[in-house]
Amino acid sequence: SWDDIKSKVSIAAAGKKAAADIIEVDWSWIGEFQSAGWLEPLEINEDTQKDILSLDYFKVDGKYYAMPHFNDLRVAYINKEMLKKAGVETLPSKWSELESVMDQLQAKGVIKNPMLYPLGAEENATTSFITLVYTRSGEVFNKDNTLNKANALEALQMIKKYLDKGYINPETISADGGTVYKGIINGNGAFLIGPTFYITSANDPKESKVVGQISTLPIPSVEGAATKTVAFTEAMGISAYSENKEAAKKFIEWVSRPEVQFKLSKAINLTPTRTSVIQKMTDEGTIPGGPGSLIEQAKIVGSPFPNGVPKYYTKMSTEIFNIINQMAQGKLTPEQAADQMEQKVNELAKANS
Repeated sequence: SWDDIKSKVSIAAAGKKAAADIIEVDWSWIGEFQSAGWLEPLEINEDTQKDILSLDYFKVDGKYYAMPHFNDLRVAYINKEMLKKAGVETLPSKWSELESVMDQLQAKGVIKNPMLYPLGAEENATTSFITLVYTRSGEVFNKDNTLNKANALEALQMIKKYLDKGYINPETISADGGTVYKGIINGNGAFLIGPTFYITSANDPKESKVVGQISTLPIPSVEGAATKTVAFTEAMGISAYSENKEAAKKFIEWVSRPEVQFKLSKAINLTPTRTSVIQKMTDEGTIPGGPGSLIEQAKIVGSPFPNGVPKYYTKMSTEIFNIINQMAQGKLTPEQAADQMEQKVNELAKANS
């Protein structure tokens, strides 16, 4: 499990040893691992930097410390069959249009809670919130790592409104985020901003109850489609305590080559991190194209963290998801939630500046 990997790396590094020459580096660990001195910097050529936009998540003080190997950028999904039943002919491109669509879905009795959105006290509530704020407003954190309170408040008010209107199922307050996401292929909702995994699994009869009904669409924003998305990517790094650093560097360079990534992605159904490989697989029909598709979203990946993922991310995430969950339960107003979130995030930012 994730916790096991992180624990093994941490315990070994505390004793100045490598758990392995090449170690898993989740996007959320990079600040912590790099600040502790556990990672060897990587030399990454300019072409690769331009081709793998999610590399920015693994950049600290101008150096790269891990190579993304599994892409998990956020895309928007819609159930076309449900929309058809509600008499909706045009896909929404902004939030106000999506609200009208959800009103129609409810009014026609197609689905009671059209939007799938995790609100449990766990990591998926944080990543969904960061995605929502970033795609809506373009900025989650200010240049000094403090919270952009105005943008956070708008997103919190929107979540509260969607709960009150029944767009979001109140049961998601106590549900696992992964289960909420999976609702898009179980027919439990009509709209989701979620992991790339469902692009293929939505049409797999072994996985999906809605084969042929799900398509992607551009993530909505305030004035139209969002101009940026996020990537919660997994990467490979080299332990600073490795005794085989040169061999490890050669392996990472080899496995990240376009031709190797192309073969690997097809062999084990892995979402490629290179935009050029996603384009090639889209052109040949292995990955679906169209509006809001993986290739479209891969070209607009950005990072919501202006100075890289902070080393205190895990602490910050815990504060954020607990506050969101409290608001969803009705224990805080959006304004109170924004005040608390600003206080907690800013305290962490200042303590680590």
